[in-house]
Amino acid sequence: MDYETVPAGEFGASLHGLGLNLLVRDVRSYCTMLEAVFGMTTHRVSADFAILRYGMSVFQLHADGTYHANPYLSYLPEAGPRGAGAELRLYDSDPDSAAALSEAQGMHILQPPTDKPHGLRECYLICPDGYAWVPSRPL
Repeated sequence: MDYETVPAGEFGASLHGLGLNLLVRDVRSYCTMLEAVFGMTTHRVSADFAILRYGMSVFQLHADGTYHANPYLSYLPEAGPRGAGAELRLYDSDPDSAAALSEAQGMHILQPPTDKPHGLRECYLICPDGYAWVPSRPL
């Protein structure tokens, strides 16, 4: 599928299984951050929307304004973190490399790269919208 040209209805109909859509304050800068820190590929980037690929996974970003008629928008805080309690785990990303790149992209290193007893080396990076990104790799 060509994510740059696929019509919205066709793209929507192609989605199956578990989906991820993040509501963010600034789609373009969020895409820049995810490209720089995790090497994600972005498509159809606009002020309102983007399609992102991470390995074989596809997900979406939407700007707050695109949810103007959706009741979910009223649950988002005007300021402060949004994603408290959710961890976005990236099992194919090097935590050391991601941590080294993250602060220049506006992310906060909550936990530096650490070897964990569950067999992964991981770190916790908090983005400006408050989502916890957890790049990890097997020990």
